[in-house]
Amino acid sequence: MSTPSLPFDPVAEATRHWREHGWGDAAVGMEAVTSLMRAQAIVQARVDEVLRPLQLTFARYELLMLLSFTRSGALPMAKAGARLQVHPASVTNAASRLEAAELVRRRPHPEDGRGVLVEITDAGRELAAKATARINEVFAAPDLSNDRMRELIVILRDLRRAAGDFGD
Repeated sequence: MSTPSLPFDPVAEATRHWREHGWGDAAVGMEAVTSLMRAQAIVQARVDEVLRPLQLTFARYELLMLLSFTRSGALPMAKAGARLQVHPASVTNAASRLEAAELVRRRPHPEDGRGVLVEITDAGRELAAKATARINEVFAAPDLSNDRMRELIVILRDLRRAAGDFGD
């Protein structure tokens, strides 16, 4: 579900207003951040559209995929949250929803009495594979050439690194 196309770029219009109001020193940053936020909303809507029929959110899909990539199919909850770069409450919420759907199970960590492992089930693996086939349609058609996508990846990686998202 997309919004109707406008005959002008509203972000460029906002940038013009920013300059007119004397905020020229922040206008480029406002335009970049606003553009990034709008692009995120567009991509999120596309991802939601393909995952919704499977009763998955992107957060739950990411957890299923993370678990499916591990050798044992299981990770400590804390490690899963760290690798997904989400708050512990978010990984707990995703795991609870997936567990209710019998896509993962939680069990005590055998080596850490306080820890909890989250483990993907066979049904979780099947749904992850089905979801990946659908989401790859979004990944394969991002409306930008591969060269432009690589440029975007470098820019976003630089932004993430500068924000402390990961080390060198």
